[in-house]
Amino acid sequence: MLDFGAMDQAVPAARFSTQVRVRYADTDAAGVCYYANYLAFFEVGRVELLRHLGLPIREAEARGFVFPCAEAHLRYHQPAFLDDLLTVELWVTGVRRSSFSFAYRVLRAADLVASGETRHAAVDPVDLRPVRLPDWLLALFDAAPGTVEKAT
Repeated sequence: MLDFGAMDQAVPAARFSTQVRVRYADTDAAGVCYYANYLAFFEVGRVELLRHLGLPIREAEARGFVFPCAEAHLRYHQPAFLDDLLTVELWVTGVRRSSFSFAYRVLRAADLVASGETRHAAVDPVDLRPVRLPDWLLALFDAAPGTVEKAT
């Protein structure tokens, strides 16, 4: 279970970031970024972080793993608008036997637009049953930015 209070804790100095631009398809009739799209922005950050660490998401799938989101929390601080250039910052916050979690911040320049957390399960792609995180993924998380709480 995610510790939603962690969203209010200090942001670590070491974090990964990537950028997304709010498109027409991301907005409602008023030109405001539709609320659910922030979860897609989180996904862009996760996929780019894995690529940055040397593991494109397709390679993880080819190795026999998928990582569905098991839990998500999102807090809106202010709206984003059509054509805004947003920075998605993320860091690993926890690693368990068969799951891992990230924290996120979405910024427009220096303004905090949204923050959140997700927890992902490692599952077998055929039967969708939880599996232990493989050593190669644990090594990637050791190299990833963030303050990682590990299961003992």
